[in-house]
Order: sequence, then C-alpha cells, then structure tokens
Amino acid sequence: MLSPAIIRAQGTRPIRIGEINSYSSAPAFTLPYRRGWQLAVEQLNARGGLLGREVEIISRDDEGKPSVALRAAEELVRRNGVDLLAGAYLSHVGLAISDFARQHRILFVASEPLTDALVWDQGHRYCYRLRPSTYMLAAMLVEEAAQLKATRWATIAPNYEYGQSAVRWFMHLLRSRRPDVEFVGSQWPPLGSIDAGAVVNALAQHNPVAILNVTFGPDLARFVRQGHDRGLFRGRRVVSFTTGEPEYLHPLGQDAPEGWIVTGYPVTEVLDDTNNGFISAYAARYGEAPTMGSVVGHALISSLAAPIEKLGTLDTEKMADGFGNIGFDTPFGRAIWRAIDHQSTMGTFVGRTTVRDGKAVMVDWKYRDGEAMLPPDAAIRKLRPAI
Repeated sequence: MLSPAIIRAQGTRPIRIGEINSYSSAPAFTLPYRRGWQLAVEQLNARGGLLGREVEIISRDDEGKPSVALRAAEELVRRNGVDLLAGAYLSHVGLAISDFARQHRILFVASEPLTDALVWDQGHRYCYRLRPSTYMLAAMLVEEAAQLKATRWATIAPNYEYGQSAVRWFMHLLRSRRPDVEFVGSQWPPLGSIDAGAVVNALAQHNPVAILNVTFGPDLARFVRQGHDRGLFRGRRVVSFTTGEPEYLHPLGQDAPEGWIVTGYPVTEVLDDTNNGFISAYAARYGEAPTMGSVVGHALISSLAAPIEKLGTLDTEKMADGFGNIGFDTPFGRAIWRAIDHQSTMGTFVGRTTVRDGKAVMVDWKYRDGEAMLPPDAAIRKLRPAI
C-alpha cells in the first residue's frame, strides 16, 4: 500500500503537457506562439494552476519533419510521462502526431495544423483541433470572392496537404456559389523553395482575372515581390489565405499588395476589450505586439484548461470523450469544442491589405465566427465516417 506521503506527492506532481512544434523551421509563427503559451501558463499557475496543480510544458522541436515529431512524441510519452500532447504547425506533421495519438491512446490537441483531415476523414476520438480549418478559411474567403465579377481564376499553393486542401475546398465552395466560375490553371511550388519568377510567369500565361494564393512566410514574400516586378497583380483581384496574419503581412512593409482579400489578425486596430487586454498583457511581458501565433499559443492553454477543470480529471478516455461542447476563452472571444468532429469554433478575421505610413496592415476587417463557417452535421457525418 502506498504511504500517505507518496499519495500526496503523486497528487501534487505538475500536470505535464508535451508540446511539439516547428520552432527551428518556421520561427516567424512558432516563436510568438511559444511566447503565447508561456504567458498563458504563467497566468494559469498564478491563479492556482489546474486541478490544484502547477502546469508544466515540456516542449520539443520537430524541425518541420514528421519523423522527428514522432520521435519527440515517443520520448514525451515514454520518458517524460506527459498527460497529453499538443501543438504542431505543418499539416502533415500534425497528421503524423495524430496517428501516433490514436495508436497509443493519448490525447492530442492540434493547435495550428489546418488540414481538415485531422478532424474529418482521418479524425478519431483522441484528436482535437483548435484553429479554423482549411474548409473554414475557404468558406470565409468565398463569402467575399463570390461577390467579385471575376470568372477566370488561377491558384497558387504549396504542394503538400495544407495547400492541396485549401485549393480543393476553395474551388468547391466558390463553384457552388458561382457556377459561372472557371479555374484555368494551378501552380504547386514546393514548400519553402518557391521559384517565384517562374511561378509568376506561369500564372500570367493562364490569363486569370483573379488569383487564389495559399503561400505564406518567405514563399509569400518572394511571390509578392516577383508579382509586383512582373505586373502579375495589375488589374487582377487576389484572395489569400493567412496573408493578413502579422507574422506574414508586416514583413512585407511597403511592398505589401493593395486590396488583397485575406484572412488574418488586425492587431494594429482597436478590436474589443478581450483582445485589447491580451495585447496589453503580451506587450508588458515581451515588449512587442502579439501575432497570430501568439493568439494560438495563448488560446491553446485555455482550450485545454477549461475542459480539464470541468471534467476534474486527466484520464485520457474521459478527456477524449468529454471535451465536446465545453467552452473556453480565447483572445478572440469565447469558443467551444464541437462534440461531433472535435473542431473548435474559434474564428478569425477577414479583411483587406494596404500600406499605411509605410507599414503593411489589414483594414476593413470583419470577425467570422468559426461555428458559422462549418457544414451542417449531416455533411460532417459523411466527412467523418467514424462517427
């Protein structure tokens, strides 16, 4: 029989969350993301922790590689004894960790990966996803794109799961709203090594009236620069995933495109008291404004803490089935975990890009609630056969 002292020691052990992300390969997003979850953990522990215990994050770098992520997951579970897994940035890495979680029956909360496969065709009871999915972002953008007069579209997206999913859903949803639309060509540059000049020339040869862009980070910067130099954007409308996020938009500076319709985070604008409070706390802690990564990192902790606190347990099976329909706070307001597909209802902003005082910013924005951007339950059941 265990002694009372050992029982007390076990009961006061920190709650350990194993976090895996692409810190070395995608620092523009993931380093602010890490600051976001660090701030949230500090705030949570200052309030007394979770279930009366301190929360501890054990973090690992996956280098943007599924094989490295799987080794990290194995170490975190076997050697560090974490209570659950969280994180991931790239969609194919997130899918790899999700499959590990399914096989080893440990909860995985994917913070950033956007592929719909995480919660739909490859979804399972041990995986939840925080950010709006490619379907949700496509639905937000299609609301704007469907109002354009453009009928000839071309697309550019990185050639991996996220890019393929984003293009597929955008095409499907826009065609359903606008049967007169024609997609005349697609470019699929490899992630992280775009030949921007060649891609821009190829898109121009398709002679589209509008362009869907899914590139991000350094690939986006190269695409924008070459597009400007070669006149690709002149007289054409552009709709773009995630370009309005500060970590991707602000580095463009005076080269930022004018009038692109984008999803993102207008951190330079006055939003509401909840977001302003988050910005103030983040700036006081780190001496800089938050980015979308910061928002996701901070929201990750509350998305875990609220259901665990309500359930009163870290039992994996109870968490796997019990997170559904539990609400949590984010810097963008209240969200819930959907029971039907384990997708959160956290939304994002849609607006337009411009340059103001020499700085790239997002204007004319609207917040889009995530719940309103998802298909009906009957469609979800077909997309997620395991339900």
